[in-house]
Amino acid sequence: MKRYVVLVLFTLLILPGCAGLNVSLLPETKPLAETVLEGTAKPKILLVDLDGVISFKEETDSLKLRKSPSKVAFFREALLKAETDPEIAGVIVRINSPGGSVAASDTIYHEITSFRERKKVPVYAFIMELGASGGYYVASAAERIVASPTAITGSIGVIAMKFNAEGLFSKIGVSEETYKSGPKKDFWSPFRPSTEEEKKMLQGIINTLYDRFVSVVYANRQKLLTEEQVRALADGRILTASGALEAKLIDGTAYLDETIEAMKKELKIEGARVVTYARPKTFKSNIYSEYPETPGQGPQVINLISINAGDLPLFSGVRFMYLWNP
Repeated sequence: MKRYVVLVLFTLLILPGCAGLNVSLLPETKPLAETVLEGTAKPKILLVDLDGVISFKEETDSLKLRKSPSKVAFFREALLKAETDPEIAGVIVRINSPGGSVAASDTIYHEITSFRERKKVPVYAFIMELGASGGYYVASAAERIVASPTAITGSIGVIAMKFNAEGLFSKIGVSEETYKSGPKKDFWSPFRPSTEEEKKMLQGIINTLYDRFVSVVYANRQKLLTEEQVRALADGRILTASGALEAKLIDGTAYLDETIEAMKKELKIEGARVVTYARPKTFKSNIYSEYPETPGQGPQVINLISINAGDLPLFSGVRFMYLWNP
């Protein structure tokens, strides 16, 4: 009988024109599930993680076999889930990010501000280690920004990168031909130097995106800083937590447990369950547990080479980034 079953399955798989069997060897991505990190009281304080480079790109494991939703998609899923839970009394966005693409950072900012308008609960941003550029942009959506005493933040600004491969190609005897409908169609091509006019065009785009960044920060800090003061700080500099507090870019320095207690005090509650959202089979034991959204992904290396190798292909064209790029 076993031999017959094996023969039937084998036949279905190899016969042309047959439907066959479509068997996935990889586990499907499941919806987010709540995990209680500590506490037993009825009110809940939700921790939502933003770690690594902010992008619309799907997350993958180290072998590039398993995919899960992007950071933007994760935030929308998490906040929509929190919105329907009447026991969620407050949210803390825990940030450990150098920033990322302009559009992805802005979209998460939008998701948080929209959530605050609908849910009417306090939302804090907590910078664990690094909350730079787009990471700080996202933090500006919160009503209160707190950083751990040894965190790094700031880097307000925009960067666009490209490789000019023309000299390399000429040395190895490789040439490139482009047929275009207009002189600007290959604008910012890596195969030729940019004209002065094109450089001015690109700088104009960067200035517009920079102005948006400044306006977002000013909207969050206007009770403490003028727009001119924000612009003076928005030259790309990074700051320690104490420096950011002195510059009035954050509201305080504290550890995460102290920040949770501060939220309880604002909510006027004695106790709360601290919860987080994770995919099933992801283990988080306490408030300092930090795992990538995709199990097995491992820590992200944040530098120019890894970003271009993974999220920014060499010849993908210009990318506008709210990113600290040391």
